[in-house]
Amino acid sequence: MSGAVLLEARALTKRFGGLVAVDSLDFDVRAGEILGLIGPNGAGKTTTFNLIAGAMAPTSGTLTFEGKPIHGLKPHVVAAHGVMRTFQHNMPFAGMSLLENVLVGAHANFAAFGAGLGGIVLGSAKARATEAISRQQALDLVEFVGLGHLLATPVTALSFGQGRLLEIARALCGGPKLMLFDEPAAGLTPAEALRLADMIRQIARGEIPVAGFDTGIAVLLIEHDMRFLLPLAERVVVLNFGRKIADGTPDEISGNPAVVEAYLGETTSFAAGAEAAGA
Repeated sequence: MSGAVLLEARALTKRFGGLVAVDSLDFDVRAGEILGLIGPNGAGKTTTFNLIAGAMAPTSGTLTFEGKPIHGLKPHVVAAHGVMRTFQHNMPFAGMSLLENVLVGAHANFAAFGAGLGGIVLGSAKARATEAISRQQALDLVEFVGLGHLLATPVTALSFGQGRLLEIARALCGGPKLMLFDEPAAGLTPAEALRLADMIRQIARGEIPVAGFDTGIAVLLIEHDMRFLLPLAERVVVLNFGRKIADGTPDEISGNPAVVEAYLGETTSFAAGAEAAGA
């Protein structure tokens, strides 16, 4: 069950010249919740993610995380607060090993444990201890996502689905309190999508068998595949032309006339996706 409000968006707005990509958006994400963010193409979903993650600053409005303002902060500062994201396209660092790729996500741990830049450069005892903890967590997370047998494999040789799992392990390695998934099921086989859905449930419930990961992590995800999203999300926020048009459970959303109308004309209509999901 979801807990206290973790992320709050209030009157969140982003303009690009005369285009209003996100228009006075209000919504919350609660601790341990799986919240879906959906809408037709161009509805403002990815812009909303970019605003939360710090890739863009809002034109107006506020974002607060655990009661602290995060709107307009740089991405690494937002990440240090406990907000991590994955992307629509896999982005491994080709010159690094699989484990090193995952360890990139642990940069926030050094600040959290008081091992600053000076300690890292000088190899202080605190920095070495933090590195050892992060390395063991990274190894355990690689096992959790199912890539343990590929530690010696170049990241450029990973399949698309394996690259998606690598991104999840890297985001988890930063010790997030909120994870943003941008179309996580895109390009996956049906079997991979089912495994991913189970993994997201484990993440939200705090069922990750890794030391330090026994607390549920809130999940906010963008997804076009309603067969993947509707059985997974506890609640769904629907955008259209940058504005929120609905907010409710998957059952409530699937029967909302405004939502069905917004999806008419899409290649895969909401109604068809909802029916396939049994909603």
